[in-house]
Amino acid sequence: MKINKLVLIALTVGLTLTSCSNDDENITNVASLGNYENGILISNEGNFFGGNASVSFVSNNFATVENDVFKNVNSMLLGDTAQSMALDGGLAYIVVNVSKKIEVVNRYTFESLGTVDSGLINPRYMAITNGKGYVTDWGDGSDATDDFIAVINLETYTVESTIAVAEGPEQIIINENTLYVSHKGGFSSNNIVSIIDAASASVNTITVNDNPDDMAFDASGNLLVLCEGRVIYNSDFSEITGHTLGSITKIDTNSNTVLSNLNFNLGDHPRSFAIHSGNIYYYLSGGVYKIESTTSGLPINPIFTESLYGSIVIKNNNLYSTKTDFTAGTGSLLVFDLSTNTLVETKTLKVGASKIYFN
Repeated sequence: MKINKLVLIALTVGLTLTSCSNDDENITNVASLGNYENGILISNEGNFFGGNASVSFVSNNFATVENDVFKNVNSMLLGDTAQSMALDGGLAYIVVNVSKKIEVVNRYTFESLGTVDSGLINPRYMAITNGKGYVTDWGDGSDATDDFIAVINLETYTVESTIAVAEGPEQIIINENTLYVSHKGGFSSNNIVSIIDAASASVNTITVNDNPDDMAFDASGNLLVLCEGRVIYNSDFSEITGHTLGSITKIDTNSNTVLSNLNFNLGDHPRSFAIHSGNIYYYLSGGVYKIESTTSGLPINPIFTESLYGSIVIKNNNLYSTKTDFTAGTGSLLVFDLSTNTLVETKTLKVGASKIYFN
């Protein structure tokens, strides 16, 4: 564990009132929290074992793009494979997978505040509740029995305990004191969602279709889980011998039971989804599809076609995603207007551009 700053920067907004004239007219100036507020943060994985993970910033009006933000501010490299980020209060937690650590920064200035640098083996995603961080960790990829959730003390930046779970915990999402973890399977495959009581650390599971990954709550509080399904290979992985079904699975968070499965066609393996205005948007085979809230079947045609790499997120009727070219060593942020389903912005990022967060 390393704490780089003993005194954290105050993250409150200061208001200054200045008298302009005798008519009691005042001008209110709002102090800036830092160079990276009011914009978009993108975690760039970098090349696996390349040590070139990074974070990019794009302003909300798309006029400003700054790559290598962590390096620019702290004069040091971020590490190997930036898997994801978690934002909480004035802080950002950058999960650096291959480097087995979490970098903690002021989310608005990106000044380093500390590092969780022990107790992690293969960290993936992080969520925060009741003053503690919960990090999914695959453990050793050759051992299907050592996977866990690391419980992070956010005052000392240390792993204070672990919760043993089944193989391949991936995404993690929180509903009050309950943690939901999708088990994509790590280096193998799995088909469960773990339900963890944060207070007692008790673990129960729900069986879903193969390779559950992205999760989100709908307007009714149900948990939607995107199950990608599995491609089955022969013993030497030289030939595809079959597929299992992908689905969007709906789970009742009161009873923690499966309410329904919207199954994809056999051989279709969706990746990444988002909910916006009651509609579901998902990526499949070079296109983004929309399931309207008034329909129960799968759409036939995509609303637009594009080869995407990273997550899908939606804000202000714009859909954001990324693409990357590992050969060329570049990445891009893509912004689509959902009113017209057209590409309206493209910004150059770093290689492995993947997850998107609004700051």
